[in-house]
Amino acid sequence: MKRVLFSMVLLMAATLSFAQVKAVKEAKSIAGETNPDFGKAEQLINGALKDTETKNDAATWDVAGFIQKRINEKQMESAYLKKPYDTIKVYSSVLNMYKYYLKCDELAQVPDEKGKIKNRYRKANATILLAERPNLINGGIHYFNQDKNEEALSFFAMYVDASSNPIFEKENLLQIDTILPQVAYYAALTAAKMENYPAVLKYAPYAADDKEVGKYAMEFVSTAYKIEAKNEDDTLKWVASLKEGVQKYSDHPFFFGHLIDYYSNTNKYDEAMAFADEMLQKYPDNAFYLYVKGYLHHNLKEYDNAINYYKKTTVADPNYAEAYSNLGLIYVLKAQEFADSATVDVNSPKYAQEQEIIKKFYEEAKPCYEKARELKPQQQDLWIQGLYRIYYNLNMGTEFEEIEKLMGI
Repeated sequence: MKRVLFSMVLLMAATLSFAQVKAVKEAKSIAGETNPDFGKAEQLINGALKDTETKNDAATWDVAGFIQKRINEKQMESAYLKKPYDTIKVYSSVLNMYKYYLKCDELAQVPDEKGKIKNRYRKANATILLAERPNLINGGIHYFNQDKNEEALSFFAMYVDASSNPIFEKENLLQIDTILPQVAYYAALTAAKMENYPAVLKYAPYAADDKEVGKYAMEFVSTAYKIEAKNEDDTLKWVASLKEGVQKYSDHPFFFGHLIDYYSNTNKYDEAMAFADEMLQKYPDNAFYLYVKGYLHHNLKEYDNAINYYKKTTVADPNYAEAYSNLGLIYVLKAQEFADSATVDVNSPKYAQEQEIIKKFYEEAKPCYEKARELKPQQQDLWIQGLYRIYYNLNMGTEFEEIEKLMGI
């Protein structure tokens, strides 16, 4: 009896296996018809993709890709004939084609019992995928513009990931695809919007050397390292990414600014100053580097040096509102420090003289803050508090009242 039952089990297994193989053939046949029933074809192939007897067979995945290819062809046929067509199906079929044909190629590369690889699918499928490759970009843009970031990332990511897939080893896409960095940038940008920082770190480096978006891609990398930092080693990776960014994109202030902030916040002013000096040796007229040098002296309360570099900043860039604002602030600070040590005795011979010195500091600060206001009238934090104090101390009634109104006092 046991032997009979065992034989029946084997027979049933063989029957089921045959049924799935038959389903794969039937799915391909249906998809190849003039008016295919894609719903039935997909139902048949989806069962085979899950079945233990057929899911590891390259032919199964090849047929799955073929069905998606046919779906795409029928939609594009309607578009060509100016009939209604489903844009979503056009894009999704391409993405699915990639998923299925790449899996087919992976399975077809598995050596047989004799250790030989007989991949009869690669050439044809690689040609199909290369032809449809631009639609991965189009699909990503479609969803990106709709703020459907997860869907957009799936398209952009597939475009980038497939570039290094063995199926395209002859094409060498990583070297010849000039669009790849931009697509990788959008993959990183989409991932950043989703706060998917591992994906940011995966895709942004592909765009790091691009002339147009490289500096922004490296921003994504640095930001991701900073947010994901959990220990000192992670922090060092963040700092290293900032240093790399400075070297690659010295004209982009993000990296240098954040690096100086890191040194300042950790009281590593010697390192910050040395790094600022190094950059100024290379770019002596760079307004941002001059500004940072002034900022460092400012924080160290080396006010005369700060004034010197803030003035150099405004010479290098006459529209640098922040430099004018900080220059004004230095003069106000010097006025306050001097006032703190000045005599308050109005009968003292020194009183009038010292008050004139204090007044001069405020007078020197006045045009600095007013210039900051002129350059950035909407950014009141650069000038409103400074002008309030200056106009008050210089007894400028009309101007003081105007500032009071702006401050809502």
